[in-house]
Amino acid sequence: MAKHIIQVEEKPPILKAIPLSVQHLFAMFSASVLVPILFGISPSVVLFMNGIGTLIYILVTGGKAPAFLGSSFAFLAPAGIIIATKGLGYPYALGGFVVSGAVFCIVAVIIRFCGTKWIDVILPPAAMGSVVALIGLELSGSAANMGGLILSDTYTQIDPKKITVFLITLGMAVFGSVLFRRFLAVIPILIAILTGYCVAWGMGMVDFSAAAAAPVFAVPNFQPARFDWNAISIILPATLVVVSEHIGHQIVTGKIVGRDLLRTPGLHRTMLGDGLSTMISGLCGSVPTTTYGENIGVMAMTGVYSVWVIGGAAVLSIAISFLGKVSAVIQSIPGPVMGGVSFLLYGMIASSGVRLLVDQKVDYSRSRNLAMTSVVLVTGLSGAFVQLGQVKLTGMSLGAVVAMLLGLIFWIIDKLHAANDYDDSAEAAE
Repeated sequence: MAKHIIQVEEKPPILKAIPLSVQHLFAMFSASVLVPILFGISPSVVLFMNGIGTLIYILVTGGKAPAFLGSSFAFLAPAGIIIATKGLGYPYALGGFVVSGAVFCIVAVIIRFCGTKWIDVILPPAAMGSVVALIGLELSGSAANMGGLILSDTYTQIDPKKITVFLITLGMAVFGSVLFRRFLAVIPILIAILTGYCVAWGMGMVDFSAAAAAPVFAVPNFQPARFDWNAISIILPATLVVVSEHIGHQIVTGKIVGRDLLRTPGLHRTMLGDGLSTMISGLCGSVPTTTYGENIGVMAMTGVYSVWVIGGAAVLSIAISFLGKVSAVIQSIPGPVMGGVSFLLYGMIASSGVRLLVDQKVDYSRSRNLAMTSVVLVTGLSGAFVQLGQVKLTGMSLGAVVAMLLGLIFWIIDKLHAANDYDDSAEAAE
């Protein structure tokens, strides 16, 4: 029996919509609150602005592009430099966030008038599928780290308890998606998180001290942005990272929901929504936002694409930002629980890239396709990087840039009829 799909514009009954929204909230929560913790600010203002930003995004896209906007990791390094710089500090990083969001909006306007055909040129299927796969593959390491599978500064030795919780959570998510029926079949992630949480609690791995000390109600700590050209120049290069990430996310989401989101509602609308969200977040003392891979993975796994469900998750995020104890309890979810869930969700994104290559019938007997996929994947997974000022271009972002350069070069070679596999009939058909 085929999975029941809840399409983008469908509005599930309230009793189903609430747990579906909670599932999206849990999927984004741990990563989204980690960014403000690293910046040394209150997560409550970030949860508030993530919810507001997501609702803005849904409004700008006319409810036709499902996405949850969470905290962006692309700005961690440059913002950290500004925070540590004497005479500057976090308010000046906020000014950089505002300008970065404005640049995003400018790019959206340019795309509105120039169209998206250039994407087909610089990101042919062999490149596009590889970049999409990289989104999930690059994130897989963080899921394994959360699960306690990798020795690091966080986990200095393998802990059997962490591995047990990780495996139980992952197993519940994997086998639940296969065995559950009816409504349970669309909330396996939520069930897996709750199961993992209960197991971790029973094993003494949940710390409730922060929840006990947290106030019942708390107003988010808003603060104004300040502007300094030096700070802005440090922040701006990170915009390139988020732009490439945004395009990749729209491509993979479009493949999941079965719609061309680059054309409807249009890449210019999705980028405008993302840019406005980042601008407003910066003005209010929060962090830049970006479309979240975790929530894309939830959609891929459950077949629930409804913007009403994602909008519900946004409302819950806003509500929780005022509920200190509830927020603290959710933050107490152990890393192995979220690692177990993320392990599957990130894999779903990578699988979507492979699916794109298959659906587009990429011909790997052609040297260009084989070379492009090979170079893009190795670039993204090798740890290679390019330093742009204070920003390190690496992983999926560097892989996307390399893919675009190769796509453009191959297009020029074709225009010159210089390729050894050049097909005159293909050009005539165009």
